[in-house]
Amino acid sequence: MPVEVRDLPVFARRLRFLRERAGLTQRELGRRIGMQENAASPRINQYESGTHVPRLETAQALAKELKVPVAYLFADGERLARMILAYSQLSAAEQEAILREIERGNRVG
Repeated sequence: MPVEVRDLPVFARRLRFLRERAGLTQRELGRRIGMQENAASPRINQYESGTHVPRLETAQALAKELKVPVAYLFADGERLARMILAYSQLSAAEQEAILREIERGNRVG
């Protein structure tokens, strides 16, 4: 019985989503982060199936290639993941202003 996408670990789900959104095959993504041609597709497949979790350095390379913060790949809730993406797209000044608000304990919005 195949595993449902929603039942996969967070990292696996997000990696697959981002790769497909970028229009890349597993082999292409692996090659772009420096994996050997013959190992690229099987290794990315293992990450997307939840069989293996990559080392931090590999996760960082994947995130950089897919243009997201590495924390997005591991965030354990959808709201937090969305916040990470939104925050990462702000300017440094905007990030600082939001951080100050949060640290003061004020609600944003």
